[in-house]
Amino acid sequence: MKNKILLLLTLLLVSVSGLQARRQLTTVPYVDVNKYMGKWYEIASFPQKFQDGCSCTTAEYSLNANGTVTVRNSCNKDLYRKVATATAYVKDKQTNAKLAVEFFPPFKGKYWIIDLADDYSYAVVGHPKRKYLWILSRTSTMNETLYNAIVERAASKGFDISKLNKTMQCDK
Repeated sequence: MKNKILLLLTLLLVSVSGLQARRQLTTVPYVDVNKYMGKWYEIASFPQKFQDGCSCTTAEYSLNANGTVTVRNSCNKDLYRKVATATAYVKDKQTNAKLAVEFFPPFKGKYWIIDLADDYSYAVVGHPKRKYLWILSRTSTMNETLYNAIVERAASKGFDISKLNKTMQCDK
């Protein structure tokens, strides 16, 4: 009897932890696309092959007349400024918080805005399967208390924050 209860408790714990892992990622309720445009500094991110060895990483967004967004990511790598340009498409017109970003057609990455300051001073972008995470700021530095609060919120959304690396920024 004791073994059956232990087995049932174990199965219950496994199923509950599985629900946490499968829980759908939520975005912010609404993004004002015009306010989101402009330059962002990467404060921290999950490691990505295309960013190996990068520092001073920024992203610049500009709204096009057709409603798409031009994305210009850049970083310092091997004494050069590396630039990658993409087109982003708003996938959820009610919230504007889910975008598809296309660097190499026809492949589009999912780019969900999951945390955003009321004044658009910082943003957190993630992937619905929690494969990617970026913490962005309008300035090249971020207050440590704010950073820690953002990281805690990302962890509560199911992101493995042990993979998060701070980005070295330039003094500009």
